[in-house]
Amino acid sequence: MAEALEKGELRLEDFISLAMEGKKVNASVELKKQVVTQKVHPADTEEMKAEIEMYLLLGEYTFNVGGKTHKVSKIYVFGTMEEPLTSSRENKNIANARLKMDYKRLADSKIIFEEKYF
Repeated sequence: MAEALEKGELRLEDFISLAMEGKKVNASVELKKQVVTQKVHPADTEEMKAEIEMYLLLGEYTFNVGGKTHKVSKIYVFGTMEEPLTSSRENKNIANARLKMDYKRLADSKIIFEEKYF
């Protein structure tokens, strides 16, 4: 765990474990919608596009443990920019449900944070 802290290769589970061990862990989360372009081989698409605009709904967590700050990013859902509005809403609901599960795990381990949703 100490090696992972130094390298910055951490996951939510690592901070949950620290909190379960009795260490004081505070957290904050910033939710983002990040647009990315996915390269696609033209033969793999019906419309012959070489690129597809995608979006990621992600949470960027900032954890404070022992006076040190650590960042963890987690993707909650992805979709295409061209999807229908109903699909976009479904993806948002899925992302919020996944966030809720992570928030429960953080709260159960006594990590202090403010819940935010997409």
